[in-house]
Amino acid sequence: MIVKQYYIGCLSQGSYLIGDETTGQAVVVDPRRDVTEYLVEAAALNLTITGVINTHFHADFVSGHLELAAATGAWIGYGQRAETEYAIRRFAHGDKISLGDVELEILETPGHTWESISVLVREHAGDAVPYAVLTGDALFIGDVGRPDLIAAPGASPAELGTALYNSIHQVLLALPDEVRVMPAHGAGSSCGKNLSDELESTIGAQRLTNPSVQPMTVDEFLEVVTTGQPAAPEYFATAVAQNKSNRPVMTRSPEPAAFTPGQLLAAVEDGARIIDSRSPEDFAAGHVRGSVNVGIDGRFAETAGMAVHAEDDIVLVADPGRENETALRLARIGFDRVVGFLSNPADAFRGELAPLVRTGRRITADELERTAAAENAVIVDVRNPGERDQGFIPGTIHIPLAQIARRHRELDGAAALIIHCAGGWRSSVAASMLRERGYANVSDVTGGYNAWAAQQV
Repeated sequence: MIVKQYYIGCLSQGSYLIGDETTGQAVVVDPRRDVTEYLVEAAALNLTITGVINTHFHADFVSGHLELAAATGAWIGYGQRAETEYAIRRFAHGDKISLGDVELEILETPGHTWESISVLVREHAGDAVPYAVLTGDALFIGDVGRPDLIAAPGASPAELGTALYNSIHQVLLALPDEVRVMPAHGAGSSCGKNLSDELESTIGAQRLTNPSVQPMTVDEFLEVVTTGQPAAPEYFATAVAQNKSNRPVMTRSPEPAAFTPGQLLAAVEDGARIIDSRSPEDFAAGHVRGSVNVGIDGRFAETAGMAVHAEDDIVLVADPGRENETALRLARIGFDRVVGFLSNPADAFRGELAPLVRTGRRITADELERTAAAENAVIVDVRNPGERDQGFIPGTIHIPLAQIARRHRELDGAAALIIHCAGGWRSSVAASMLRERGYANVSDVTGGYNAWAAQQV
């Protein structure tokens, strides 16, 4: 048996290749859109990918099921409650998939979404103790999936939460302690709030250490799983729709065209948005007016989905040599309309674009309260609810970053605004989003709340 995990930190997303060496058959579970790595690895291992399983309709990324099916002829499988525009195999609880000696068994585990399934992996059919369970977004390491996302329209969080309670306690925790737990997400994902940065655990370890699966009533469980969750990015609804639809297949990794300053300006005149994926420090030193800063060395894809829309044309300003990487990360969430990137930004900023180059004001935690008092500034906290529950700066307004795009009008456009997050990366995103929307006096805090809190001890 071959079990390979593929994990990308930008989306905190795990996918899996399960193969049988005796027959050469393999299945990929929860693949991302850029599928070359699966194909190359399968070929190196003398495996043929015959099936693709999605544990549910993912909201945070666009799955690569159509790409793998186009490349290999593999079937696509979901839980039996899934409805799609393309042909699928529907699996019910207890259904088994033979790869040869290796056997997969479907467990219906609704709650994160109605169609959610988990996949038991046995090295040999009939093994009393399965090797692993791929839990999708039902059971994470350190947490469980949230029941309040757009992926389950028409259902209340209480209905889904009750189903999730049953899936955890009656299905997954009924497995032997030795069974490995391999989830679809890790720390940082908006699909849960307390996910571990560990990539594998066991049922027994989760039974002992996971606070969300401890013995409790349904009502107590609902309280746990419906409070303090991260604000969901608006693009989640778009990603779910793309995962259900017979969308165009991505045949190769994006390679956007190099733009001159004139081409960038023409694209912006036609309505394109500028994403600047350089670091917050480089962005603050100088950027094209109207740019949104989402640094590539952070949670780039999910955060970019909070700042722009899938239907927007996008021009990139990136560190030289990272333009294709930036475009690929956008494509993973279904943002395919990258029309180009600014060639040689440093030269462009000194040349034709110089009249449009602006700097961003960043202040330290030492300066925060003094600056706020001197300028009568409004301090805006863009952290997630669970973070704020652990402590906050008195008098601040709370608007999570994922909600800035639709709630920014709650802020006074004439006021001085100081934005902070936990460490200073998300605050640069939020400050640039506000400047793009016409807010003239916006600063953000390097070091964020963590630096401020450290001074209060």
